Amino acid sequence: MDAYSMSVASASHKSTSRIYQDLKTSRLHTVSSFSFDKLSSRFGILNSSLKSSTMDSTKRPHVGIVGAGMAGLRSAGYLLELGFQVTILEARDRLGGRIYQEKLPNGHFVDMGANWIHGTKENSIFQLAKETGTIMTNWDGDAAVFDEHGDILSVKDSERYSTIMWNIIAEAFQYSDKHSADIDSNRSLLDFFKEKVAEQIPETEEDYARKRKIVLQMAELWGAFVGSPVEKQSLKFFWLEECLDGENLFCSGTYRKIMEKIVTPVVDGGADIKLQTRVAEIFGKSSTGSSNTVKVKTTDNQYYEFDELVLTTPLGWLKQNLQAFHPPLPPRLTTAIQSIGYGCLEKVYISFPKAFWLEPDASSNNNNSNKNNRTVKGFCQWLSPSYASSTNPSRWTNEIVELGSIDSSVAHPTLLFYIYGAESEYVTSKVRSLSSSSSSSSGFSADKNGSTPSDQNEAAAQHQFLYDFFKPYYSLLPSYSPTDPNCQPSGCLATDWLHDDLAGNGSYCNFQVGLQEGDKDILAMRHGVPEEGVWMAGEHTATFVALGTVTGAYWSGEDVARRIAEGYGRGVVAGAGAGEREAAV
Repeated sequence: MDAYSMSVASASHKSTSRIYQDLKTSRLHTVSSFSFDKLSSRFGILNSSLKSSTMDSTKRPHVGIVGAGMAGLRSAGYLLELGFQVTILEARDRLGGRIYQEKLPNGHFVDMGANWIHGTKENSIFQLAKETGTIMTNWDGDAAVFDEHGDILSVKDSERYSTIMWNIIAEAFQYSDKHSADIDSNRSLLDFFKEKVAEQIPETEEDYARKRKIVLQMAELWGAFVGSPVEKQSLKFFWLEECLDGENLFCSGTYRKIMEKIVTPVVDGGADIKLQTRVAEIFGKSSTGSSNTVKVKTTDNQYYEFDELVLTTPLGWLKQNLQAFHPPLPPRLTTAIQSIGYGCLEKVYISFPKAFWLEPDASSNNNNSNKNNRTVKGFCQWLSPSYASSTNPSRWTNEIVELGSIDSSVAHPTLLFYIYGAESEYVTSKVRSLSSSSSSSSGFSADKNGSTPSDQNEAAAQHQFLYDFFKPYYSLLPSYSPTDPNCQPSGCLATDWLHDDLAGNGSYCNFQVGLQEGDKDILAMRHGVPEEGVWMAGEHTATFVALGTVTGAYWSGEDVARRIAEGYGRGVVAGAGAGEREAAV
């Protein structure tokens, strides 16, 4: 989730990198049976013809789409423009899936799901952001870094350690891409870091052990990108984490306008949208007799029948619902779903009356001279804190994005904490234990204005826990004073994707140690089971360079819709053909 570029795509790298070969194959050209077959065969995946013999080009096909997130909405919009009949089955009571906003107690709306646009070069979501006037932020300054003792590092030191860390990340991308076939599947990104940091900081350098330790602690922040600890990140398939060229931009104005732009043609195009409709079972074409249709059974025992079905449910949902498919999914696809990791990134927004951290700390009583006249703008990191033993005995590293320095039209005095792994499991479970409600939810708003005294008491207990848990970190920020009212939290908001079964109890796909065939797994999910009329889309099926991103979800929905359309002998949507993509690489 950081603002650093995640691409190392020099011209020479692009010509040999598998991630860019995949981009060229799946995005540059119309995704025809030829191009997909060629890609699949190169990765050793058996692939049947995309043009099903059951597809009747003389009728108006009816396509069902499970899930109204980014992939489902883009797929629906594309198919509607080509004259298909589209029905969307969405389990939630709203559109957007894992992209939606809630209001902080201070009145500002914030994203509960995606916050970032990963890459700016020929990125469809970046283009939509510009078209809709969505405010984006790229912080130019370096992150403020507090060491394990709570002392802020000098700008010079933090810049040096950060540069070393990102150089190792870039080297890991290229090493993984070049040597993936020979890398032990149990070798982690952390293992690579431990080797390379010794080269970057030799024993001949003064205080080398402490400096190496700081870089390794900073490396833990990779978990905020993938939603899992760095020691679980597969080095063998680290190359699949590389993103599109350009900057990573924070959606300061939220994803609201972008989603409205994507939703509008779906609603105006006449899609039949059925909210609060949860799928229980899926019956492929071979299980429905001679009708050559796909049938869906919902949890309220309703049945829907379609010519084709696009499944855009999260990877975590697929993992938990393999028994829902009739006939069972092919073994290769089942293996793929079970093999790819699923992260648990969570967010905690804590607001204050004033963004005190933007004011220089000129206190003469400061024990750490590096803090004098410092401000925090953009990112701040607390490395393996030893000073929060009562609340954080495991010494989880924490990172924030502060929202006081974004565009003045949307800025507000709020700190956004990103947590993952064991920390997110602990925080979400603790907050949940303070509520009498056991219903599944993707978020919790600590607004004191509950509808009943009981609600108010529960909310008060929940937000007090969050304030206390994160206080050891925000209390170290410049100009903090325990007696200043402006430094006392005024409200908070926390996600809980881990307990949201519609999100698959997590956030998005990642690639963990032990993975044997990550690239082939992605291609197997991307392919789906078209012979059964079951197609798959979502961030976990995206072109490699956009996996786990909003852009990837968008592209996957578009690409699967095009494959279906071509099967029925229909053309591509104007402005979305090969010509548009020739600038993508």
